[in-house]
Amino acid sequence: MTTDLILKFADAEILLDDAAYHKINSQDDSIELADSLLSDIVQKGNSVYLLTEDMVEEFLEESVPRAEPPSQSKLLPQDFDFQILQDTSKKSYTNGEIKDFSSYFASRYHKIWQMLSRKNELKNVQPIKTAQRSDDVVEVVGMVNDIRYTKKNHKFMEIEDETGTMSLLVHNDNHQLYEDAERLVKDQVVGVVGSRKGTLLMASQLINPGVPRIDEKEMDFSAVFLSDIHLGSSTFLEKAFQRFIHWMNGDYGDEKQREIAADVKYLVVAGDIVDGIGVYPGQDKELNIKDIYEQYEEAARLMGELSDVKIIIAPGNHDACRLAEPQPALPEEYAGDLYQLKNVEFVSNPSLVNMDGIKTLIYHGRSFDDLAMTVKGLSHQNSDIIMKELLEKRHLAPIYGERTALASEIEDHLVIEDVPDVFHTGHVHINSYKKYKGIHLINSGTFQSQTEFQKIYNIVPTCAQVPVLSRGSMKLLKFN
Repeated sequence: MTTDLILKFADAEILLDDAAYHKINSQDDSIELADSLLSDIVQKGNSVYLLTEDMVEEFLEESVPRAEPPSQSKLLPQDFDFQILQDTSKKSYTNGEIKDFSSYFASRYHKIWQMLSRKNELKNVQPIKTAQRSDDVVEVVGMVNDIRYTKKNHKFMEIEDETGTMSLLVHNDNHQLYEDAERLVKDQVVGVVGSRKGTLLMASQLINPGVPRIDEKEMDFSAVFLSDIHLGSSTFLEKAFQRFIHWMNGDYGDEKQREIAADVKYLVVAGDIVDGIGVYPGQDKELNIKDIYEQYEEAARLMGELSDVKIIIAPGNHDACRLAEPQPALPEEYAGDLYQLKNVEFVSNPSLVNMDGIKTLIYHGRSFDDLAMTVKGLSHQNSDIIMKELLEKRHLAPIYGERTALASEIEDHLVIEDVPDVFHTGHVHINSYKKYKGIHLINSGTFQSQTEFQKIYNIVPTCAQVPVLSRGSMKLLKFN
């Protein structure tokens, strides 16, 4: 900032005395003021070799009557129309008993059954126990509890509801149906249309609850999406993050980029604000800040420079929070300094918020690991395809008991009950964007360079590339 200011006048062959420099630099829009000053000098045809404080003050006084009303692009707190629509922070009830597991899966089943039963293909849906006695075409909704292949490579599955279980066969000669079956995962709730042949149900249709196409809502503001900052890590890109902070404050970037920054109203962080402590063996060797409290103090120091935007923070698997999803909001006992910031809202992972009419589903994305390893054609490099798949299944973590720890609560809070306008995730450290049925699918990459773990698996992160939904249009700004 200091160098930019001095260079502007040096290029114009004008010297600044100390008092003039400090007067200009103390203004909120110092670079714009310098540009205006130089333009005024050129227009008046003045031969100025040394700019003094008196000359700067004279220009400022002359500018006041001509000045436009103060910019409203950085909005005051009362200008935010913000609501937390869904948050599980105080809705976590489980004792780890068998009855809790039953309630959890029953909750999942009934929520998704309601969605599926409204589909035309399943208007005659019946319980599995009833379908087992039918010789006609049957329509059922079941939870997948087993997936195998026959010797001839047909797909064999078992589905169940509260009344019983049924074996399901998908022939590989029905290519589209077989492809649909390849995307099924254990513990997913799915609709099936088929004919009963002996003890088997021969599937003719597999039906996901899916999402309807929605009308894209108009935005008269911009929103920035971050995740996986990993403050405290030795691979945290501090200089790039500082450039991002400067850009948010209008002090970095070209004119068009600064215009976008001036329009930013919300900053949404989808987890892994810090790198954490003891997340994996030997992590302490890769930390610059080895104290969890100090990591959050540093986060508060940096976030504290952003006072004109609403900041929404959800936790991730590296944060000081329980690992099992849904994760409650960051606890104040660890992130006390962040809680002192009046413009920060803390939400659970996952959560649904309303930002001036734009419903935004925030999920860190730990379940991406399970989907990428289980479903053919899915990978961390294409997280937008995984996000699309989760929307179609209407569940953020359908596979139970794998790498993603899920809390067996009385209610399954990871069912996607409301269709969002924006679906924002992180975790994989790779940017992606897709608009699917009118929904913006955004994965926000990372501010951490490639880790040793990522090198082993040849995962190349997209670092310091920040997605901005600028009045409905996606922009990717690079700070590396």
